[in-house]
Amino acid sequence: MRPPIFCHLRSSVAANFVYMQGFETGRAAGKLPTIPEFLNFWGEKSGLRPQRSQAHLLYRPLIPAETTTPDQTTIPEDFIALDGVHMVYGKRVVFESLTCGFPGGRISVILGGSGSGKSTILRLIGGLARPRSGAVLVDGLDITGLSERNLGVVRRKLGMMFQGGALLDSYSVFENVALPLREQRRLSAAAINDEVHSTLKAVGVGDSDRLLPGELSGGMLRRVALARAIIGKPLVLLCDEPFSGLDPVSIRRMEALLMQINKQYGITMIVVSHDIHSTLRMADQILLLLEGRVITGTPDELRQSRDPLAREFFDEGMGRASTARAR
Repeated sequence: MRPPIFCHLRSSVAANFVYMQGFETGRAAGKLPTIPEFLNFWGEKSGLRPQRSQAHLLYRPLIPAETTTPDQTTIPEDFIALDGVHMVYGKRVVFESLTCGFPGGRISVILGGSGSGKSTILRLIGGLARPRSGAVLVDGLDITGLSERNLGVVRRKLGMMFQGGALLDSYSVFENVALPLREQRRLSAAAINDEVHSTLKAVGVGDSDRLLPGELSGGMLRRVALARAIIGKPLVLLCDEPFSGLDPVSIRRMEALLMQINKQYGITMIVVSHDIHSTLRMADQILLLLEGRVITGTPDELRQSRDPLAREFFDEGMGRASTARAR
């Protein structure tokens, strides 16, 4: 069975192509098209009719990540938000009126027990799951009612690092990382080659392009998965258990790499993790899912929380992690 790739999941290559063609046309001319111009361009090229009431959000140009380094002296607005989300799988209620936000340009880490809905939040943000009620806002746009075609446009703002990497076993490292560029952009072979090699170098695996996933160590595999997730210069990076199965040294290296990318490019990061020590070191904000509710705060705020369940979670988590490291 073919492993899932974020750019393939329920996305519209046609919608992405038309969107990027309009963006590139405006940029080449020295200006970006106005909203009416862009809507006319969209209609002529694709025949699609998006909802005009939110068109200014859906077709907002992608800002190069290099220009979005966050101002550490201010508290950024939530770039991603869930508002009153009710989510069920069959008869099991995952969330009941969940409301939370993820500030732009910051690292937010989601903690919680098994089955608490950590990965479900990432699926909701990516439009891979739809809530029974409530809103999921990405850059100010409620994506819950969008068509699959329009979701494809929103997903261009997102990068996804899957649990375990989810690389294609029969593809080389180069081919895995190049795949989003070939799916979503019209680039020459030389341009793709330059983009892939520069991204691999940036994550510390510049000499691995000809290797297959099966020839990589666990840490290298995660770095390649990260390269594939960021090569499209997303505004948001979703990471599902990036430290799972790694030894303590590899965890530290991956943690430092994620923090470096966040600081250098200002990417909004949402990380699902179970590693308490790593979370306390890297997170700007922690969302702790406990028994159907969410407790939000900075690492210091949650460690000092008087909530008995929060205290128990951190005390037990820190104890287990310390025991594992001692061994």
